[in-house]
Amino acid sequence: MLEMLLKRVAQSLAVLLLMSCIAFAGINLVGDPVHLLVPPNATPDEIARASKALGLDLPVYEQYGRFLRNALHGDLGHSFVFNRPAIDLIFERMPATFELATSALLLALLIGVPAGMWIGLRPGSRAHRLAMGISVLGVTVPSFWIGLILILVFSVTLGWFPSGGRGPTVEVLGMQLSFLTMEGLSYLVLPALTLALHHVALGLRMAEAGTREVAMQEYVKFARAKGVGPARLMLRHIAPNVMIPIVTFMGIEFGHLVAYSLITETIFAWPGMGKLIIDSVLQLDRPVVVAYLMVVLVLYVLINLIVDILYLVLDPRLRSSSV
Repeated sequence: MLEMLLKRVAQSLAVLLLMSCIAFAGINLVGDPVHLLVPPNATPDEIARASKALGLDLPVYEQYGRFLRNALHGDLGHSFVFNRPAIDLIFERMPATFELATSALLLALLIGVPAGMWIGLRPGSRAHRLAMGISVLGVTVPSFWIGLILILVFSVTLGWFPSGGRGPTVEVLGMQLSFLTMEGLSYLVLPALTLALHHVALGLRMAEAGTREVAMQEYVKFARAKGVGPARLMLRHIAPNVMIPIVTFMGIEFGHLVAYSLITETIFAWPGMGKLIIDSVLQLDRPVVVAYLMVVLVLYVLINLIVDILYLVLDPRLRSSSV
């Protein structure tokens, strides 16, 4: 087990190094931010001094080497626009994005997975056909369209929820959280639903397929023959085996929710990392873009490591093979 984890850590570090090189090179080949940061009437000497002050006069490989050395010390550069450490800007917005992504993931777990297991035990029924039809819509309809429809119906027409913003927050352990107040929770409902519907549909389909497969196994048929009740059959025999692939699915999907929440955050003016990265791309604020990519990449690597550990906990066959 320890050998496998050490191997995964080494692979993760190699991935971080490679992807940091690709991200840095790709971002630095697009546009010249100096012209956005100096006055329109700046002289060539002023432009050259600004470029030198930002380190943009160096060759790309030297800029990357300096970036890598600083990154090892937790310094991912200073924002050209805000003149602040880029990592500080990311960490300021991270609680909002995590709050939104966690809410969406909980909805997928609490709605999609139980519903998928329930209809998986009733293949061919009316409820099964209805749920699978709805899941197709959840998978195929784009999230920006869902968000606009939710705003039109529940904000503009009915006036039940705010159409944008985050609302009041409460500080917990240095983080600003909005779900702890009723008004803040009302701001969270629509963006969380928009971000969650696609993943609810995916969780439902995965849980339904897993339940149907496990329900056909001999040990489940034997348990039914012994008179095991439906609730015990689900909790003791079916759910543990169905949850093994769902753990991987949910772990990876949480990374997707964090990385790809930018559309939802833009639609609802949610002040998270996604909104920050959109603004930074438009302003050619390279350090913030690179810092965002690196933070998301580290999150992906950590999530995959956690998923590997959970696999060992949930599946005894992996524990025995790693000994």
